[in-house]
Amino acid sequence: MIPDRIIEQGTLTADGPRTAVEVRLPWYRALPGSCIAGAKLTVDGVEAPAESLRWRMNGREFRFDELVTEADEWWFPTDSAVLSGEIPLSDAGEHEVRVDLILYIPYIIIGDDETLHIEEHDTKTMTVRQGTEVAA
Repeated sequence: MIPDRIIEQGTLTADGPRTAVEVRLPWYRALPGSCIAGAKLTVDGVEAPAESLRWRMNGREFRFDELVTEADEWWFPTDSAVLSGEIPLSDAGEHEVRVDLILYIPYIIIGDDETLHIEEHDTKTMTVRQGTEVAA
């Protein structure tokens, strides 16, 4: 719904083998963690391995398989989450960052046993900062 604002400009960080970026909810209402069905993080055409991806929101970090049953933590449209994965970046220059998100919208029923899901992506170019400067 608001895909061009998914990636927060200027939030790309690298800390050893991990790269992270802040992301915003491309929907107008808050969603529980269980509705965050998946994500991809790609930097300069290199996609982070799925098993290395981590999602941090409200001070807690999750693997995507842990989010499936997470109903206590909510992602609000005004809050950033942090998506990270194993993509080592040694170059301090500019990088093309792409984030793909899959979200379920639990209150919009589109079939007998099916809720609406949206797949959105955003791409931005930004300079990487070294260290753990991003915290959501």
